[in-house]
Parts: sequence; C-alpha cells; structure tokens
Amino acid sequence: MADSFDVIVIGAGPGGYVCAIRAAQLGMKVACVEKRATLGGTCLNVGCIPSKALLQSSEHFEEANHKLAEHGVNVGQVSLDLARMQARKAEVVGANVKGVEFLFKKNKVTWLKGAGRVVSAGQVDVDGTTYATKHIVIATGSESTPLPGVTVDEKRIVTSTGALELESVPGHLVVIGGGVIGLELGSVWRRLGAQVTVVEFLDRIVPGMDNEIGKAFERTLSKQGIKFKLKTKVTGASVTDAGVTLTTEPVGGGSAETLAADVVLLAIGRRPHVEGLGLAEAGVALDERGRVKTDGHFATNVPGIWAIGDVIVGPMLAHKAEDEGVALAEQLAGQKPHINYDAIPGVVYTWPEVANIGKTEEELKAAGVAYKVGKFPFTANGRARAMASMDGFVKILADKETDRVLGAHILGPDAGTLIAEIAVAMEFGASAEDVARTCHAHPTLNEAVKEAALAVDGRALHI
Repeated sequence: MADSFDVIVIGAGPGGYVCAIRAAQLGMKVACVEKRATLGGTCLNVGCIPSKALLQSSEHFEEANHKLAEHGVNVGQVSLDLARMQARKAEVVGANVKGVEFLFKKNKVTWLKGAGRVVSAGQVDVDGTTYATKHIVIATGSESTPLPGVTVDEKRIVTSTGALELESVPGHLVVIGGGVIGLELGSVWRRLGAQVTVVEFLDRIVPGMDNEIGKAFERTLSKQGIKFKLKTKVTGASVTDAGVTLTTEPVGGGSAETLAADVVLLAIGRRPHVEGLGLAEAGVALDERGRVKTDGHFATNVPGIWAIGDVIVGPMLAHKAEDEGVALAEQLAGQKPHINYDAIPGVVYTWPEVANIGKTEEELKAAGVAYKVGKFPFTANGRARAMASMDGFVKILADKETDRVLGAHILGPDAGTLIAEIAVAMEFGASAEDVARTCHAHPTLNEAVKEAALAVDGRALHI
C-alpha cells in the first residue's frame, strides 16, 4: 500500500480544498484527490470565477455602449473583441487555480492526481494506487442536471461549461431554466448582443427567493431585453447545422409550440456528483435525491467517511461548502465548530444584483411566524442616484415581538456586498433596531440597508 494519511479529501473544489488546507493547518497529514488538471473544482475552473469574469467584462461593454455618455464620457464607436474577453477570463481562472496549488504547497497538502474511489472505510483508490487514511471526506460537488429529450453537445446545446466558451455571440440564445446560472449567463450574452429568451417550468424566476423580489427582478430583466416564457415545459430538441428547434408546451395543458435558437443553454439545476466513487460498494447511504446522507455533523452511516458541500443537503453554494470544510476539519481536530445555516447568503451576479439571506415572507407565513417588514428603494439613495443605478430595493424581515432580524432580500447595485452586513447582524442575533442605530457612512449604498431597518419600525428618514 502507498502512503497513509490522517485525512484524504476527494474533490478539490471550494469545500474540498479548504477542508484540506484547514486540516493541514491543524497538524494533520492531508491529501486531496483531484482528477482535473487544475485545482479549484467546478467553481474556479468552469463556474463561479469564469462566469464572474465574463459578467464583469460584459458589464463594461454594456456601459461603454449605452451608459457612459450620460456621465459625459464619449468613447465613440465600441466594438467587441470576444476572443480577448475569453482570453482574459482564462487568465483570471489560471491565476486562481495556481493560487490554490500554491496554498497546497504552503500548507503541505499532498495532491493525489487522478480519480478517487472509496474502497472501504480507511482506504481510497486513486487510479489503481490504494492509500490508507483515518478519515475520508467526500467533497465531489455537483454537475448539471440533464433534461430528457434535450441532449447536451456543448456546442449547440450547452451547459454552463459550454456557455462560458462560446466563440461567437449567438443570434438567439434560449435558456432553459430561470435560476441563478441561467440568468447570469443569459445576462452576459444579452449584453454582448444576443437575443435571450428564458423558458421556465414554474410561474416565476429564481424559485426559492422572496416572491416580491423575484417579481421585481423579472421586471428589471425584462426592461433590459430578456424575454420570459413562464409555466412552459421543454419536451424535446432537434439540432441541425443552422441551430436548435425546441418543442415546448404550456404547463397544465395546451398546444405544443416550437422555439428556434442558435444556442440553447440547459440550466435547470445541479445534482450531486457521486458516480464512480464506490459509495454503494462501501455501504455509504444516499437519500432520495442522490445526496450523501449525513447526521448533521457531516458523518455518513459508515464510520470514518464524511461528506460536505454540494453532495449533501443544503444550498449548492461554494461558500456554504467552504464553511463546512472548515467546520469538519476543526471537528476532526477535536474542536466544536458551528455553522448557522439560517445566515448563509445567496447572490445572483446580474446587474442589478440580487442577494438574500434567512427567511422569505412566504416561509415565515407558512411557519406562522409573526413578523414586520421594512423596505427602502434605491431611488431614494443618494449614492445609487449618483451611480445611475436605482433599480431595486432593500427588504428586511424582523420578528414582530423581539425585532430580531429573520431575513433580508436585496435587489440593487452591489447587493452581494450589502448583504454581508445583514449576515453579520444575523450571526450575532441582532435586531432591526441594532442595524438602524449603527452609524452608516454617507453617501453609501449601505444607507439603504439602514433605512430599511428603520422602516421596520415605520421611521425611515428619506421616504
């Protein structure tokens, strides 16, 4: 048998590589198994990081084309160099994945290159070589969920991976799925000149988010030129050299229709990546949705085998996986870490951004919780007006009796940054009054958060 370790982590995405680094910091001998040529998993290679690079670049293109003139900045004719934009994205990805490799070397984490498979508790096979370990951590992330009748080729019908690598702007991009990934990448290609249509099975986009925010978000994206076909089911796809013809039908019954596209992005969600890991043979139990069953402390039913991130229950978010990786490493070192799953923010990186944390109004109503609402629009925020970015509002939900912040939902500029203030407030059990009494610099976007907190008690100052 080859080397032995205290911990072997299978998967070098945000959850896996952070878990490996933290365990090494705590004095354990650690290896991380990764079959990609680079570290960082889906997020750094073909997900979060490259999509944000393209979102940023496409925002600059949109600004130069349509927004700078109102600031008195005249740039003349603007042209798109998509090859350079894609090259810059690759440079951003390269710097990030090299950074993880550096951190592995710095913290003496061994990178076992190849495909990992659990042989049994205490044994991991990597491309034919077996390694012994006290603890195995499954951190293999997730993959795009397939749709019957729609076969992905990553050319005409693409997942997020293919949508990040298009060599030309499609005339018409049809996005199947009105969730985060579809809306972000749809926004990229809309800004660069594509006609974009989003087909969603449900009667709303961003399901799971606060309904009021979701409706306002849909209106905002519609104003930007994205078209929506809600309550619509895609039943098939036919690919030719000219493009793709989708067959659709209304949910609940009705006549079938066709929709022509140059490129189709399939983005109906993600599912745990557990194939080929040997979990069934090792006796590791999965739940009804194919996720690894854990006990709330990352332990599977097999002693010595643990799981974190997208392969277990909870939101499929890189930062959730990272926090779980740290918590598990510290737990294995005998510490008592804690994660507050009610205070994990989610962000959609369109412009304006959408961010949420904690409970929605719908969830509070369903649970019978008495609550108060405070809202404040960015139209009344001086900094937002100076930025010419006034779409959206901040919404804070607080317990009616205790005033404790239960949730917050933001549609607006830099919402993903603004939500961090609420995350800290919720982590420390703050009330809306605590947020409202905290001095906020002027003029900042954060003042909209303060005003929404004031509005919980009906005393906003600027509306």
